[in-house]
Amino acid sequence: MEQYEPDRLTPAQAAAIRRSLRGGRAAMTRRSLLRASAGGALTAGGLGALSACGIPAAGKTQGGTSAEDHSAKEKVVDFSNWTEYIDVDDSGKHHPTLETFARRTGVQVKYTEDINDNNEFFGKIKPQLAAGQDTGRDIIVLTDWLAARLIRLGWVQKLDPANLPHAYTNLSAQFRNPDWDPGRAYSYPWQGISTVIAYNKKALDGIEVKSVSDLLDNPKLKGRVGFLSEMRDSIGMTLLDMGKDPGKFTDDDYDAVIARLQKAVDKGQIRRFTGNDYTSDLTKGDFAACIAWAGDVVQLKADSPDVDFVIPDSGYMTSTDNLLIPNRARHKTNAERLIDFYYEPAQAAALAAYINYVTPVDGVKPYLVKIDKAAADNPLIIPDKAMQARSHAFRSLSQKEETAYEEKFAKLTGA
Repeated sequence: MEQYEPDRLTPAQAAAIRRSLRGGRAAMTRRSLLRASAGGALTAGGLGALSACGIPAAGKTQGGTSAEDHSAKEKVVDFSNWTEYIDVDDSGKHHPTLETFARRTGVQVKYTEDINDNNEFFGKIKPQLAAGQDTGRDIIVLTDWLAARLIRLGWVQKLDPANLPHAYTNLSAQFRNPDWDPGRAYSYPWQGISTVIAYNKKALDGIEVKSVSDLLDNPKLKGRVGFLSEMRDSIGMTLLDMGKDPGKFTDDDYDAVIARLQKAVDKGQIRRFTGNDYTSDLTKGDFAACIAWAGDVVQLKADSPDVDFVIPDSGYMTSTDNLLIPNRARHKTNAERLIDFYYEPAQAAALAAYINYVTPVDGVKPYLVKIDKAAADNPLIIPDKAMQARSHAFRSLSQKEETAYEEKFAKLTGA
């Protein structure tokens, strides 16, 4: 098990956090293209102080630390999630799927939208987890790289398959075996996040874009190309274009990508590296084409006939936001029942119809057709097997790799 090391953030890590808060995952949209960042500025010093508090590691074995399960007596489950990441009724006050779960099971869900950024939220819960204390939450939703770290630290509980029959059966093969949680012993995906190439047909004016190479090498696109400020997305898509596997690349492969992107920056091919603000550049035509998040593209296509997307022949990147049960959670069984509930195709369809991200649940399409046929036919929401086969995940990084790679990417992007 990885030990908790109370190190301060490196400058590269601090820069990565600032990028995320400005316009990356912290600013990624759910439905309205407006995910709010943390209330008030999150400074590197603040996170550094949390990192340096000297709290000892929790637990000695992988698999986390359970507490007495109060699920039978306390019919409640505490669920922390990102903003705008669940279905909402027309009044904006009710979550229909959560209310269905409560009626069916008698378990009330205390639902809190208190995750605005992975690093910020980690800072909130780290002191309790490191001290072996209850966080007050039974389910949390974290992006794969941070979920991997919590699993390595032994800070989340192993799931009981007996309480997850639908999840085990209906989990898409695309998401079954990440290198950081083979077989999904500790996590299940909440939603998938795909990275594709988006373009503005009017701005392209007949120029063909099918690959990352087209973005980087076609002189007709000079100054009208955007890449993402999230390292794993931009590096991963370029690795694929260069014939490398983002799940198995080496330091030399990484450096080759940096060199290729640096060349495009130096000659003015890449206009800029952006977070979610690329959506405005794309719709206005300032970007003729860019690396983009599929959840945004679904909404942009609905609003603009000029916006469309392409999946390169080399493949595309997919990450996941994941459901985990932290150590000492009081209602583990109730939490597992809620996870399993969302792996019933009908419930997954209701969720997908609202948030428009990649559903990780097989068998959703017949149910989603009844709610929103356009969503059901959208490969960015329900990818077919051929598209799934072209999906790739960025491999887990060691702390040393994370630091080195972020430093190089920060230099590239000018962060």
